[in-house]
Amino acid sequence: MPDGVRPPDGLGEGWAGMAEPDDCVFCKIAAGQIPAQVVTRGERVLAFRDLNPQAPTHVLVITREHHRDVLALAATDPQALAELVQVGAAIAADETGGPFRLVFNTGAAAGQSVFHVHGHVLGGRDLGWPPG
Repeated sequence: MPDGVRPPDGLGEGWAGMAEPDDCVFCKIAAGQIPAQVVTRGERVLAFRDLNPQAPTHVLVITREHHRDVLALAATDPQALAELVQVGAAIAADETGGPFRLVFNTGAAAGQSVFHVHGHVLGGRDLGWPPG
């Protein structure tokens, strides 16, 4: 982890860990061990349809390498974070032609259920505010 970067309170040890957990479903999808409805592939990222869509467009964009969350990704591989955002924006442009939301849940209390960084690309309907 870069000097001076520390996890936010409550995220605990292993915040920026790069080890690939044997049970990480997104690592297995990235490796082709679990099938997914792939939308696009990039050098560092993979995008696929969410199994439980919350909008007409609901695509997950993940990194091919394991990063626990968006904070870990920003600290260790900012180019991959930039690619993830660019791929998400391209998917939204192709599928919604307009407004979209790119969501990163960070930590269990914020709704993160898979601890491998992923952005939710949501669009195709009025998303309203506040979320949740």
